[in-house]
Amino acid sequence: MNTIKKSASYIAFAFIGAVIALSLYSHFNSNDKGVVLQQEPIQLASYSQPVSLPQAQLPDLTQAAEKSVSAVVHITTKTKTNSYYFDGGNDIFEYFFGPRGNSRPKPQFSEAAGSGVIISEDGYIVTNNHVVDGAQDINVILNDNRKFSAKVIGHDSNTDIALVKIDAKNLTVLSWGDSEALKLGEWVLAVGNPFNLTSTVTAGIVSAKSRSINIMGGQMPIESFIQTDAAVNPGNSGGALVNSRGELVGINTAIASRTGSYSGYSFAIPASIVHKVVEDLRKYGEVQRALLGVGIKNIDDKLAKEEKLDRMDGIFVDEAFDGGAAKSAGIKKGDVIVALNATKVNSVAQLQEQIGKHRPGDQIVVMVRRDGAEKVFNVTLKNTKGNTSIVKESFSLLGAEFGDISNKDRERLNIEQGVQILKITSGKLKNVGVRAGFIITDVNKISVGSVEDIKRIISQSSDNKPVLIEGVYPDGKWTYYVFNLNE
Repeated sequence: MNTIKKSASYIAFAFIGAVIALSLYSHFNSNDKGVVLQQEPIQLASYSQPVSLPQAQLPDLTQAAEKSVSAVVHITTKTKTNSYYFDGGNDIFEYFFGPRGNSRPKPQFSEAAGSGVIISEDGYIVTNNHVVDGAQDINVILNDNRKFSAKVIGHDSNTDIALVKIDAKNLTVLSWGDSEALKLGEWVLAVGNPFNLTSTVTAGIVSAKSRSINIMGGQMPIESFIQTDAAVNPGNSGGALVNSRGELVGINTAIASRTGSYSGYSFAIPASIVHKVVEDLRKYGEVQRALLGVGIKNIDDKLAKEEKLDRMDGIFVDEAFDGGAAKSAGIKKGDVIVALNATKVNSVAQLQEQIGKHRPGDQIVVMVRRDGAEKVFNVTLKNTKGNTSIVKESFSLLGAEFGDISNKDRERLNIEQGVQILKITSGKLKNVGVRAGFIITDVNKISVGSVEDIKRIISQSSDNKPVLIEGVYPDGKWTYYVFNLNE
């Protein structure tokens, strides 16, 4: 019984305590409308502080642009076309069928424009060959609007590079940059005169290197373009591609387009090729082409299976020509060229670019892979004639001094154009009996009106084909001469 009484007492005391506690809570919280429990967030033991991410920094191209526009010029040309046209005469036969008898075509002129880059303070300018090719009248307009008449020093259809000269001093020049050091994604500027909008600068990145697009002419074309997405349009040809330091890394040459205007990609000849071509033209009058003497192919999956190649890198030697530089050094068919002078090559375009920097007689180190092992060969490059000597300019072989014909002679001889021989020295013309005073009107059946016309046609003539020169002497006697350049 005592136990029951004790338990009842404990329950009573507990009940009284609960009532008292409830009364006190109600008294102190009588103004609350409810209770909201807020749970503290769970945190990791480590401490971290938010950090704002830096914004991507674009390169400052303003100095490169300012430096470039003063060294890039606007080039305008007039090119003669021997198109027949009706001049209001009464001979309806000539209107439909062209001139008869001793009549000559009446030339018309087409106008074009492009860009160029000043590379020396005394007026040497590099541009594309297709900008000035065949032009009788070439004018250069500087960024300060000064205008000069220009003459062609030399040109190369294999690389589409030409060198022209104006009579000026203290010009702003662009320094040569290292085109091989360009990286994919690197910012570059295209500077030129698109649509005759002078001193135009556009920016983009290098989107590919050593690109071949099969547009070059010539007998041994070299294509290893820098591809960019800098906007380039007609009129930009011959202009500068510069890096962020304002250095010349390429000559803008072509665009990939289905409309004729820019649609995403442009192509520039790398400075490594341009610089060598320009130096050759200044020193020798024509490009000194070095040859490795091999037939080569890019390696793809099909070729790798056919030739049982265990790797896809390098360039496959499909043929090593007799007497060529490669075969003389020990390279043979089936070898895979992997490097030239320690520079890796994985495409025909890359190999062409590397060889294009050299002259006949230069020694290079070629690494090939043969039967799974790498072999190194010291190769002495040769010229187009199969030796290591410097090739003399074809035009200089003629052995003559030339000049313009007078208006009086034009009228008296009934000719529209021609180039007169003022003096004969030792050379091809003297050997075949040409005398001073002879007026050349046609070379290889192409009408000529300037010394540059003759240079262009002669330089494009094959060594193993005869050159035909036609014209008239001051006494009215028409005649022709034939000779070979390589004899």
